[in-house]
Amino acid sequence: MRVDASRSATAGCVLDHPLAHEQARALLKALADPLRLRVIEALGRGERCVCELTDELGLAQSKLSFHLRVLKDAGLLEAREEGRWIYYRLEPTAMIALQDWLGQLATGCRTPAPPCC
Repeated sequence: MRVDASRSATAGCVLDHPLAHEQARALLKALADPLRLRVIEALGRGERCVCELTDELGLAQSKLSFHLRVLKDAGLLEAREEGRWIYYRLEPTAMIALQDWLGQLATGCRTPAPPCC
């Protein structure tokens, strides 16, 4: 999956295994905002229309649209249009790549330090 370079601050970010440092940074940066985490959690329960998310999260549509755009540009969301409605869902490839990256960190943190001089 590629992020649209014309709309993203992380232009050229490619989500593949394993995550590169900049890819992980871009995903974590997008997730760092509390409102965006609420959006991710809501979408973790399944695909939603913008109007449903607006009601569920109690956000103005313009504010929600901004946060959806940041998450989509980071590669964390997919969107589809159906008539005049836009539906968002989590991008599974991004979720798996982030999970694998965090898992590698967790494995490495159990490695004891080598003996000192």
